[in-house]
Amino acid sequence: MAIRRPKSNKNPPILSHEFVIQNHADIVSCVAMVFVVGLMFQATNPVASLFITMQHNVTANVSETTEQPRPEASSVTYMPGRRDMFTVFFYTLICIVVHAVIQEYILDKVNRRMHLSKVKHSKFNESGQLLVFYAVSAAWGTDIIIRENYVTNISSLWEGYPHILLPFIIKLYFVIQISYWLHTLPELYFQKIKKEEMAGRVTYATLYMIFIAAAYMLNFTRVALCLMVLHYVVEFLFHTSRLLYFADKTHIANIGFMCWNFLFVIVRLGSITLAVLTFWYGLDKVSQSKGSFKEGNFNTYIIRINCLVAVCLLQAWMMWNFITFHLRRLRERTAAGAAVSSFSFSKKSSTPKKKDKKNKVKRDEDSTSGDNAEVEGPSENGNVRQRSVKSKKH
Repeated sequence: MAIRRPKSNKNPPILSHEFVIQNHADIVSCVAMVFVVGLMFQATNPVASLFITMQHNVTANVSETTEQPRPEASSVTYMPGRRDMFTVFFYTLICIVVHAVIQEYILDKVNRRMHLSKVKHSKFNESGQLLVFYAVSAAWGTDIIIRENYVTNISSLWEGYPHILLPFIIKLYFVIQISYWLHTLPELYFQKIKKEEMAGRVTYATLYMIFIAAAYMLNFTRVALCLMVLHYVVEFLFHTSRLLYFADKTHIANIGFMCWNFLFVIVRLGSITLAVLTFWYGLDKVSQSKGSFKEGNFNTYIIRINCLVAVCLLQAWMMWNFITFHLRRLRERTAAGAAVSSFSFSKKSSTPKKKDKKNKVKRDEDSTSGDNAEVEGPSENGNVRQRSVKSKKH
């Protein structure tokens, strides 16, 4: 699928930086199509399926997972493994193509109507892309949580660990999550992000990849799924309010930011509570002295404590950034208010001096107009009238 690009008089050299940036979506879509076409031929089908289909599938008897066994029925489940790297690579290409489609057909058209500055233009594109991702991920994750009954049966987050057998939908969810945050790194080059913005984006993209990949490989997918959905819902609200602010819907945006301020703190506390409940109390009941890579069991004291500390530190770091952001805004507002009050005070204090100077000049003019003139005072319309005085005879 070709991505339309605005016409330009300049034709950059082939394989130059500008050429790759302008046509990166077309190049990546062609590479992805090579794998898709490879599925059609018997010689290349094993290699192509390594990138496109989910790997490490295991056939599990339904009687092991359901209350009413049916020996003839079976369901296909999946395990994490090394071959998932190939699948992540392919879906990273798909994320780049989808990113370009959203940018070209939605965000760029809205930007042309809004006439934003360069700084707001970059933030608008970032919020627009993340809004779509957070909305899809939160809705998808919520559907999985409801289907798997994680809400009604909270103990299922740790019971039956290790959760090494994953349904197709959960494995696909985590592969897409890792692929999306991985694709944000080359997008910094494709979108020509400024250096001052690049550090922050690289930081949070790297943190997402590390935590999601660690939960996936250590078979803590259930608690990770719940934590991600909580976080994505709040981030969806933030970026929605941010886009409304850029669209000059200030009143609605302020209400959204107020809700986000409240929910952000609640979600941080809820995430810490859920992590403590799972890693400290729940998994401690089936803890082992040594982990096993073969069985996929990493429920040891050291690993659990490290996971709990990592989650708590991440929540504390996010809360610290939240507090410092609001303190900085408070200082800026206080400084701006002090500057406005001092300016208005200086303006008021300078006004009488100007009036005294004008009156002095007026009196000087009146005194030089002749000995037979004097000031009467203001009339009804505020003008100064003069009357002649007869000279006295000695």
